[in-house]
Amino acid sequence: MATETATTVVRADVVGSLLRPEHLQRAREAARAGTIDAGELRAAEDRAVLEAIALQEGAGIEAITDGEYRRNGWIAFIPIMDDPLFRPPVSGFEFLDAESGWRDLWKTGSGTPADTSGLPPEEPFVTRRLEVERDIVTDEYAFLKANARARTKYTIPAPSWHRIYWHPEYSADAYPTSDEFIRDVARILREHVVDRLVELGCDYVQIDAPNYAQWHIDPANRAAFEEHGHDMAHELVADAEFDSMVFDGLTDVTRAMHMCRGNAPGGMWAATGGYEAISKEVFPRLKNLDRLLLEYDSDRAGTFEPLADVLPTHEVVLGLVTTKQGALEDPDDLEARIEEATRYVPLERLAVSPQCGFASGVVGVMTPAEQEAKLRLIGDVARRVWPGAK
Repeated sequence: MATETATTVVRADVVGSLLRPEHLQRAREAARAGTIDAGELRAAEDRAVLEAIALQEGAGIEAITDGEYRRNGWIAFIPIMDDPLFRPPVSGFEFLDAESGWRDLWKTGSGTPADTSGLPPEEPFVTRRLEVERDIVTDEYAFLKANARARTKYTIPAPSWHRIYWHPEYSADAYPTSDEFIRDVARILREHVVDRLVELGCDYVQIDAPNYAQWHIDPANRAAFEEHGHDMAHELVADAEFDSMVFDGLTDVTRAMHMCRGNAPGGMWAATGGYEAISKEVFPRLKNLDRLLLEYDSDRAGTFEPLADVLPTHEVVLGLVTTKQGALEDPDDLEARIEEATRYVPLERLAVSPQCGFASGVVGVMTPAEQEAKLRLIGDVARRVWPGAK
């Protein structure tokens, strides 16, 4: 039987990352320059996390994160860029002068191709069997759990996201197929992340899988991946099953997945198109998931109609508040959109959140005051729509 906490629906939610405070960014620069040591950097991170806790609790957010302040981005398992300041939790990958095809998908806020020429040419690819090198959960979650009064959640990239790290030339000796690689990532995430979180008392775990909306719903993006050798029809189905596998048999925990169309500095995004392109294949296969956090902040996200395909056991968190620009949404408009979504999912199974984190990478696109206003808006709307919300 699930605990009361795990079965209580979180109405005012966040996706994960928050804007990184200036003092934390200065501390990171000092650490890279060698003018402060690891202990001093850790103290700066602790201070930032305490500020993140106070910000979210004060805004009425019901399940809070540490802002992902101990990372240089949301991608915490195998990093996108080599940064000596962050020790990955696993080994078995190398940065190679090869292409995954993922970088070319990014667009500016106006929709033109983004300039990614400034990124280093090397990308990470798995070249050996993965081995766990450090306990990322204790490093990141224990402090949040010890200091928060509100319910806490932990976010980690989904197994399916890691398709971009498998390369037919460099990875096949370690993992003959990309499916074997994703299966091993799912195993490691369950054994070394999810199970460890449960040991530490976490009852809300979110896997982030923007790949579904970034790679599959946009026809141009799907074609680009196919040109890189991906069997997209197979991967869509297999990935949903691998991601669900992470939570197989787990009880007393809210098991969530976040899907969005990309969130990068300057309001960049990766895809356009509604969830109907994947909903019938993916949503019913997420049998071990309780909660889906979905992007609905712009016309690029399509309509609510695909919500008809979620399982009757799924809660749906409507990502109606954008993190791509600082202008504040009208609360009446948000309430109207929530009411519109009830045509497909009952109100008691709905919640509200931003469409993505506020700083998926190091840089966000709004001021701290604008971020706080959006968090308070989410808390206020949740209490108006669901009077029992905290």
